[in-house]
Amino acid sequence: MRSPLRLVSDGGALNSSRPSSHDSSDDHLFDAYSRAVMAAAESVSPAVVNIEVHRASGRRAGNSRNPEAPAGSGSGFIVAPDGYIITNSHVVHRASRISVTLSDGRKSAAELIGDDPDTDLAVIRMAGSNLAAVSLGDSRAIRVGQLAVAIGNPYGFQCTVTAGVVSALGRSLRAGSGRLIDNVIQTDAALNPGNSGGPLVNSRGEVIGVNTAIILPAQGICFAIAINSAKLVAGHLIKDGKISRGYIGIAGHNVELPRRFVRFYRLPAEAAVRVASVEADSPAALGGIKEGDLLIRLGDSPIAGIDDLQRHLTMSQVGVRTPVSVIRGADQLMLEIVPVETIHKSGD
Repeated sequence: MRSPLRLVSDGGALNSSRPSSHDSSDDHLFDAYSRAVMAAAESVSPAVVNIEVHRASGRRAGNSRNPEAPAGSGSGFIVAPDGYIITNSHVVHRASRISVTLSDGRKSAAELIGDDPDTDLAVIRMAGSNLAAVSLGDSRAIRVGQLAVAIGNPYGFQCTVTAGVVSALGRSLRAGSGRLIDNVIQTDAALNPGNSGGPLVNSRGEVIGVNTAIILPAQGICFAIAINSAKLVAGHLIKDGKISRGYIGIAGHNVELPRRFVRFYRLPAEAAVRVASVEADSPAALGGIKEGDLLIRLGDSPIAGIDDLQRHLTMSQVGVRTPVSVIRGADQLMLEIVPVETIHKSGD
């Protein structure tokens, strides 16, 4: 049986001991696009890790008497020199043992710091100091069409780089827990199994998203969680080991407000959250919020986007009657809702 792999070479070149006169002068041939991708990859790759996960094969992952079995691999990226790593929840959820491999081949055990299936984000930590760490960007500054570079370990091929553009913003993606993840970035930078948890990077080498999912069998439809959402979640996981949040029962996306609305209603921000759907019997539904409403204020806090809404829906809001300001049609309405605590079922 012939091997499917073929070496492509010039037979005459194999016998030549003289390097081409062009070998050392090809830099001028690289275009701006190539230089941007190379610079981003060189900057970020040292902080990208390969994650290998084992899970206990019995019904209870925490039972040490049950044998462990390999449960797949994924990617992650170091966000602090002392070893904190952001990855996807679905990569490390219910892991009994986690190990990471750095780009230079060093291996280390890692511990799970916190895991949030609702946003498909997790933080793990490896032992070490003065480790290479990424720079985190601002996902609010992303524009459709800009360069996007994905770095990860698809099918175990470590530090693989693919490039494309930001295809769309404000997408929603359903997490494994069933909750919608809002404000997701769509890109055509190629992702494959094993890329999950790796960074999506801009031309300056700043992480703008956490690579998360692809749509099969489509080509070029891939998704990343916006880095601003990841920074918020990771901060809580590092501090508390978990995410406690209020729940109101809407899905939405960021929209720019017409300037006449901003002037007429004297609004503090020029953006809001448009309600895409309202779950039946949820606090939002009971409070009178409807699909199509523009949510502009929660309590005393302006809401200029999904990140603002998530930031203010903390445990302190649970059970507290909270005023909500919305624009419906041409009218500004003041409603009241009572957020409840998000409940996770054991083993989810």
